[in-house]
Amino acid sequence: MTRTRPATLVLLAIGGGALGWLLEMMLVAMGSRAVVPPLTLTVTLVALAAVALALAWPIRQSVRGKVRRRVDPFQATRVVVLAKASSLAGALLVGVGAGVLAFLASRPVVASTDYLWQSAAATIGALVLLIAGLVAELWCTIPPDDPENGGGSPQRDGPGRVPAPH
Repeated sequence: MTRTRPATLVLLAIGGGALGWLLEMMLVAMGSRAVVPPLTLTVTLVALAAVALALAWPIRQSVRGKVRRRVDPFQATRVVVLAKASSLAGALLVGVGAGVLAFLASRPVVASTDYLWQSAAATIGALVLLIAGLVAELWCTIPPDDPENGGGSPQRDGPGRVPAPH
């Protein structure tokens, strides 16, 4: 699995920002109320970030040699996929939150400053999820082979591969 590229994250954030802005503009133009992200979204995003980090921590400890146990390749794969999904979803939601926040802040009359704070909190929660996803993905990365110690570690079958269960 390849590492998440910064360009992908930036494109998702830009697309999410445009989507958030246009959705709010369409709703207001049709006479509906603007959608404001609830504070529970922020709590949920931060909780997902904590789960991703908590699941990646044992893999990091094992890969770095701090704990002498074999890494289950299926668990490691699930965790790295969760980490990648967290970073991608976080980037998209950062964009959506920023688009909603920009739309609400650009209105000539703001209904309530609470709406701005809720949108800002959702954007920050999405940023926390994005960063946690990238950190968890980094923690699940197998370090390169050390040529001075005779090649790969006992936990690997080759460069960058976790051995299949026997």
